Amino acid sequence: MVTKLYNLKRMQTDQKVLEKAQIAMRIEAFDAEILMTETQRITTSVNRTGAISDFAILQIHKDTMSAHIVKLQTVKKALNKKIDKLNEEIIELLKETEQYKYLVEEEKKLKVIEQLKKEEEATNEYMQSKYFAS
Repeated sequence: MVTKLYNLKRMQTDQKVLEKAQIAMRIEAFDAEILMTETQRITTSVNRTGAISDFAILQIHKDTMSAHIVKLQTVKKALNKKIDKLNEEIIELLKETEQYKYLVEEEKKLKVIEQLKKEEEATNEYMQSKYFAS
């Protein structure tokens, strides 16, 4: 039973670590998109001889990109909070896994001790039967 609990906790820990890696990959994608949008916002321009409306449209475009960056950063912050929560869960699962691992090892030690006692009893019985047979 303890072995099953130990294996369950190990599996849960592995799942949390995998989920954390997936979220980290999403954060990296958001970072790349933020950088790309920021670069576009900075380098976007209009023709110098263009109409005044070109400058207004340019400003609207830049404002839209800035709003997009803010939105991405908000999502990124939420994902970072989720990673922090997952880290705490992983640590808790690792603690529980270690506890069950200790119990599994103790069970193994007890089984070995029981086996040694049985072997000793069998040896003693054999020696007694040899002694009485002589």
